[in-house]
Amino acid sequence: MSKYVIGDIQGCLSGLQALLKAIDFSPQDDTLYFAGDLVNRGPESLGVLHFVKSLGDSAECVLGNHDLHLLAVHAGYRKTGRKDTIDDILEAPDRLALMDWLRQLPLMITLPDRQQVICHAGLCADWDLETAEAEARFVENHLRRDTYRELFADMYGNTPTRWKPGRNTRKRLRFAINCFTRMRYCDGDGALEFEQKGKPGTQPPELMPWYQVPGRKHAALTIYFGHWSTIGESGDPKAIALDTGCVWGGRLTAFDLETGQLISVPCDSQQKPG
Repeated sequence: MSKYVIGDIQGCLSGLQALLKAIDFSPQDDTLYFAGDLVNRGPESLGVLHFVKSLGDSAECVLGNHDLHLLAVHAGYRKTGRKDTIDDILEAPDRLALMDWLRQLPLMITLPDRQQVICHAGLCADWDLETAEAEARFVENHLRRDTYRELFADMYGNTPTRWKPGRNTRKRLRFAINCFTRMRYCDGDGALEFEQKGKPGTQPPELMPWYQVPGRKHAALTIYFGHWSTIGESGDPKAIALDTGCVWGGRLTAFDLETGQLISVPCDSQQKPG
């Protein structure tokens, strides 16, 4: 039985099918963990949702920023953008069932050894494992309520940039969502910064990747993440970057949790970053 963590698919169903063939995936024997962003920008977002959902217990997935964007558009709190490719989902006969399925997905998965976690973007430097789990559950509980649409009214925005225990609900939700699904760089005190999106080494000197903040409380964890298509290799054996730019004509990548091997396949998408 093999277990794999797979990076951002973003609607590239053909790339996913090629990757699963390359790893000889068996839904009866193997488990897939998806690092978020199942949808958007690629050509087959609806097909990806149908396929991943059909895998049942052989697949687990965390939510990414594009998945949350889809939910916000469907809830009426955001309009589709020029580069969005989610209309096929919004017009699907089973869209309500798909949205309900997405709302049940977590923001973070803790693997059984409690030494490894999967999230889409990253973890706040002030969070240890238990705090990160609590912040993830806080957001997830709001997403799963009948009143979940209220979350999207305040989801968008770059503040607050620092974590503060006991903060009011709206700011707490936004900060947690930004950490789990949007962050790349922080300053030396762990404050989030959202303007820089290039690979490490291109940022201003006062900034650093979130997994390099000094004194971060999750330093002992191995974290598997996507979201950052320009990153290349993180250079940190405890920060495993898995978004290899499939939707931009790059590759789709899986990490074998048993062997530590990276397996990737080319993707034929012609999208341009931006």
